[in-house]
Amino acid sequence: MKDKYVTQRVNTNNLTLLTDLYQLTMMNGYFKCGMAHRRAVFDVFYRGGGGYGYAIAAGLEQAVDYIKNLHFDKSDIDYLRTLGIFEENFFKELEGFRFTGDIKAVPEGTMIFPYEPILTVSAPLWEAQLVETALLTFINHQTLIATKAARLRECTQKKISEFGLRRAQGPDAGIYGARAAYIGGCRTTSNVVAGKLFGIPVTGTHSHSWVMSFASEREAFEKYAELYPDNCLLLVDTYDTLKSGVPNAIKVFDKLKASGHKPIGIRLDSGDLAYLSKKARAMLDAAGHKDCLIFATNDLDEDILLSLNSQQAEIDVYGIGTKLITSYKNASLGGVYKLCAMETDGKLLPKIKVSNSHEKTTNPGVKKLLRIYKDGMAQADLICLEDEEIDINKPLTIFHPEQTYKRTTFTDYEIKELMVPVFKAGELVYDLPSLEEIARHEDKSINEFFPEYRRVLNTQEYKVDLSKRLWELKQELLSMPRF
Repeated sequence: MKDKYVTQRVNTNNLTLLTDLYQLTMMNGYFKCGMAHRRAVFDVFYRGGGGYGYAIAAGLEQAVDYIKNLHFDKSDIDYLRTLGIFEENFFKELEGFRFTGDIKAVPEGTMIFPYEPILTVSAPLWEAQLVETALLTFINHQTLIATKAARLRECTQKKISEFGLRRAQGPDAGIYGARAAYIGGCRTTSNVVAGKLFGIPVTGTHSHSWVMSFASEREAFEKYAELYPDNCLLLVDTYDTLKSGVPNAIKVFDKLKASGHKPIGIRLDSGDLAYLSKKARAMLDAAGHKDCLIFATNDLDEDILLSLNSQQAEIDVYGIGTKLITSYKNASLGGVYKLCAMETDGKLLPKIKVSNSHEKTTNPGVKKLLRIYKDGMAQADLICLEDEEIDINKPLTIFHPEQTYKRTTFTDYEIKELMVPVFKAGELVYDLPSLEEIARHEDKSINEFFPEYRRVLNTQEYKVDLSKRLWELKQELLSMPRF
């Protein structure tokens, strides 16, 4: 069996088996219990706790591709048959399986917060159950990396390029991590396949081995400039940054300018970046190369960027790899997929998961997500039941869902519903934006929030409240006997 199945190449157009086994056993169970076609509604959201206080939604485009191609082909069914746990009538049903439900979601690039629905699936139960694992795979990973990129960008006003492919946890993590980083604010990448697939501008220079391959650093620089006279960015720390690297770069830049070319700049990859950048800047300026940029790499993260800013480092562009592509210090988003409503006797009834940990008790019912604005700035988010209407001509009072004495009343405000229809009755109804459009949306979304809500250190908690009706429904369900 190993030769027949395990060594096959993955069909990237059909990821239907990108799931946990228990999703399939539950599908089979629902089928055998006559429940497969009862309507069910599930929410995707991420929890707070030790994770990020805000996130940048990403991964929807890949989720859409997955749903569009959802089907069990012959090889899928042949493989499942070898497991010996399903019956032939189940396989017969899988032959015609397609997604027939509805999906609504927050557009990629939108700033979101813990417990807010990012994506909602409303579909026959066995369809909604199957897609859980794959949807979480797409949404969790890309939202995590987009958020990390946004946090890094928040720590500096300088440009950031994504350099993480070689440290990514596999090719997909590197490729889709580059896409997510672009959404979050890193608008260039070293990843060439990501450039090809997504149109992200690619950037890069040479390695230390290039310099070490020549008889001298000066010769290595000269050869590189000869090959790439209009894209000359020199790595200056192979031997001694200030005694040889920068002086040799200046000599090469002098020749380039004399021949009518404009050098790009230098890259620092080790040492005291604040000190070296200041010294290098002074040397470049004194030599008449004030327009040359200084790039910096070397395991950078939020703490280092904040430190470099405080030291007024003379760095124009940061290349960030490991700490970005792996979301260092926060390895996962913690996104979950929870049942919030289910059809019973022809009615869609709210469902709640209860836990001794309040953060694991879910919000019941079919919901929508509203953002409250005043003077163009986001003030609070309100999670409501789907059929609720807010009259913006009347004052709106919201309250903390646990510390209910904390209340805020808004007047002269505006409201925007954040989730948009993506699939209806199994058909795609959403025009997928380009990656560039998503990036522009991210810029707009994150700039609608005061810096206090975006900063990395001592972040102010943004208000995310439940509507009165939703809060009352939750209390009602919590007070009901369940066993």
